[in-house]
Amino acid sequence: MRLENRVAIITGAANGIGLESAKVFAREGAKVVLADFQEEAGSQAAQELVNEGYEAIFVKVDVSDKESVAGMVEKTVSEFGTIDILVNNAGITRDAMLVKMSEEDFKRVLDVNLTGVFLCTQAVVPTMVEKGYGKIINTSSVSGVYGNVGQTNYAASKAAVVGMTKTWAKELGRKGIRVNAVAPGFIETNMVATVPEKVIESLVKTIPVMALGKPTDIANAYLYLASEESHYVNGTVLHVDGGIMM
Repeated sequence: MRLENRVAIITGAANGIGLESAKVFAREGAKVVLADFQEEAGSQAAQELVNEGYEAIFVKVDVSDKESVAGMVEKTVSEFGTIDILVNNAGITRDAMLVKMSEEDFKRVLDVNLTGVFLCTQAVVPTMVEKGYGKIINTSSVSGVYGNVGQTNYAASKAAVVGMTKTWAKELGRKGIRVNAVAPGFIETNMVATVPEKVIESLVKTIPVMALGKPTDIANAYLYLASEESHYVNGTVLHVDGGIMM
């Protein structure tokens, strides 16, 4: 198993890509912490993994709150003794055209998608530095690399995640910690489910593989970057987008 005895925190793990990643990591031998603000869904997901024979716990967390994040880390170390992997997967959208976007919606998306990544990473790094090992995986987006209409806040947050990823890769690489990012394209999640069918059909025509991605596609990318197979990969942004932007 590729993650045998590794301890992994996955934020935004109550559903979608985060939940699928928790399942993939557990099957590969990891002890998984499903961290999310959605307590009922997250607790149920963790219990299902336990019922299947895997080691998993749920921790309620608001990634934009420093004390909440500290509690998540404390609970993880208390339960599993260490932290080997952090997947900063939690994210939200509050889309609007520039002239109609409220300051509140702009700031809230940055609080979760950007400040949340900063706080979670800052909180786990001391443990990783002490043991001389760690894998940090951040979630960017094709929107953060190429921009997207109606997503000023989301694109800004995801572009900034790329900058932080590369900075941390330079700071932490010498300490045995690898920091990378994944940039998903359009994936079949709850976020995309709200998009009108005609828009989706038009979008699919622009993707060379002629299909939306699935949560498993991103989970497998996370798995690669969390495993020893990516030991010499540091500071990269892995695009998993069907070739929509080249």
